[in-house]
Amino acid sequence: MKQISGLAAILVMTTTAMMSTGCGARSGEGASTADFQWQIDRFDDINVLRYQVPDFDSLTPRQKRFIYYLSQAAVCGRDILYDQNCKYNLPVRRTLEAIYTTYDGDKTTADWQAFEKYLKKVWFANGVHHHYSGDKFTPEFGAGYFDSLIAATPRERLGDIQGSLLDTVKAVIFDPTLYPKRVDQTAGVDMVAASACNYYDGGITQREAEAFYTALTDTTDRQPISYGLNSQLIKDAEGRIVERVWSAEGMYGPAIRKIVEWLELAATVADTPEQEAYTRTLIDYYKTGDLRLFDRYSVAWVEDTKSTVDYVNGFIENYGDPLGYKASWESTVNFKNLEATKTTQIIGEHAQWFEDHSPIDPQYRKPKVKGVSAKVITVAMLGGDCYPATPIGINLPNADWIRRDHGSKSVTIANITAAYDAAAAGNGFAEEFVLRPEDRELRTRWGTIGNNLHTDLHECLGHASGQLAEGVRGDELKNYGSTLEEARADLFALYYMNDPKLVELGIIPTLDVAKTEYNNYMMNGLMTQLTRIEPGKTIEEAHMRNRALIAGWVYEHGAADRAVEFVRENGKTYVVVNDYDRLRSLFGELLREIQRIKSEGDFEAGRELVERYGVQVDPTLHAEVLERYAALDIAPYSGFVNPRYVPTFDADGNITDVSIEYPTDYVDQMLTYSSDYSFLPNRN
Repeated sequence: MKQISGLAAILVMTTTAMMSTGCGARSGEGASTADFQWQIDRFDDINVLRYQVPDFDSLTPRQKRFIYYLSQAAVCGRDILYDQNCKYNLPVRRTLEAIYTTYDGDKTTADWQAFEKYLKKVWFANGVHHHYSGDKFTPEFGAGYFDSLIAATPRERLGDIQGSLLDTVKAVIFDPTLYPKRVDQTAGVDMVAASACNYYDGGITQREAEAFYTALTDTTDRQPISYGLNSQLIKDAEGRIVERVWSAEGMYGPAIRKIVEWLELAATVADTPEQEAYTRTLIDYYKTGDLRLFDRYSVAWVEDTKSTVDYVNGFIENYGDPLGYKASWESTVNFKNLEATKTTQIIGEHAQWFEDHSPIDPQYRKPKVKGVSAKVITVAMLGGDCYPATPIGINLPNADWIRRDHGSKSVTIANITAAYDAAAAGNGFAEEFVLRPEDRELRTRWGTIGNNLHTDLHECLGHASGQLAEGVRGDELKNYGSTLEEARADLFALYYMNDPKLVELGIIPTLDVAKTEYNNYMMNGLMTQLTRIEPGKTIEEAHMRNRALIAGWVYEHGAADRAVEFVRENGKTYVVVNDYDRLRSLFGELLREIQRIKSEGDFEAGRELVERYGVQVDPTLHAEVLERYAALDIAPYSGFVNPRYVPTFDADGNITDVSIEYPTDYVDQMLTYSSDYSFLPNRN
């Protein structure tokens, strides 16, 4: 599971002054930042940033080579995600790029600038649907202008995007009724038929897909396969439902074979023999598509706590599948931030204490917490569903039985949160949305450490906590599973942030850190995250639903005590927390219920919670938030360009060293990736 960055991360961050004073700053992040250009592009609702990779030069030449090979593998899967998000994303992207790179007309016109913005959005979202809301982009240029651009584009640059395929590309761009949502989880719809994602094809219905995987389920299997994780479900020529497995010789084979080539090189310079062994298991999984091999790799990966350099590479998260079976392709490459990891190690060492004192029903606590490892990392490369928009924390593996028997590995991505912090300096948000001066002072002093701690607790303990009842597999919550799982992890973090145990352990100096995070979380969940929603829309994204669910439930159940309230002053609405201890108690009550829902697989109770508190939007408050936010001119979303790693070779062609460069051109990186790392055909 991923702790998603973006608005929540940006709004919690305060100023770079905190980094210079050391309050909540991760070790080593503030070096050489004074003249670093963090923001390099801005379009529509998006900031494009850069992130630094501090301490890269302190790594050994072997570790640098390992990162270089892994970073190449991380970029090679880019086309896979485009195709997973919608089956026409690749021909759309390539058509737009062919136009962009050959056009020699007037680039000052409003139409051309609208075209360029549309292309930048497609790059950022890995397709034609917004990366967060899932709504299809509406072009701000007309179909006639598009026709004129196509007419001016050399036919050879369009390749096989001709005739009916080109007509389809045009329809995908301009017809609002065609593939309108990447993922549609609206209650009552056929979520497979209504969603544009390319995990199901050939007229498969939701009922057919669910029946297919239910038939494969063995409720007595203590180590169940994650059926459907790495395949597309289709109907063959005879109308039978079958899987197209994503493997080196199956669907997405050309890209997967390139990933394998780089992983094979990476295995030769792995940090430890154990890491080499599980990297080769991952390679075998890619070659065969055998999910048992992926489980074997995942077990070995989670048990590796010695390696300094680490990575994620594969079909991992299922947020993009409305039914929660199939995983998007993603990759990160990272190395351990040794100094900052000391805090997370303390958290991990006391995981059993936190579990034993959790407010959940004792029968759903883990009697023995296994293998909880936590670290703060410096990310070195982002790929697939982690690029350009990236998480700020990750807890894997996702398979419940692996977490039960072998534990989980949690990471907080320090240099990403540092980049958000620096880029958000002085944006005026706190002055606009935080009513009380004392709360603004708390944000200034403790905002960053509170946000980082929330992520640490969410990933290290929240996702690793609790256990399922006998006979429950973990997939019973279906389309509500991701939202409820993120809510469970958030609530665990929120509950313990205000526990004196954290001060006793030396993790935080004062419970004022918790007050800061409670203020920020309630304000964001009840109000400010609405800036990400278009007028008239409901909340769709799982993490946003999670925050709205928690904040809305707590607000309603704490109303009698005025634990948290809306305050109107000078014509503006504010969220004010009055009773932090009562708030903590409410977080504990809701955590107990959501853990019960997950442990028992109570679909109806989970559906009721999400639909009642996590979906609907107050239109009056929404309009106010949009107006106030627009006046600040802050883009609600941010993402990143990657560093560039440049190898040095000896006379025999062997890599002797690797240096790092920080690109400043978003367009150039996207075009380079499309030129050098695009391996899939237009039709897969």
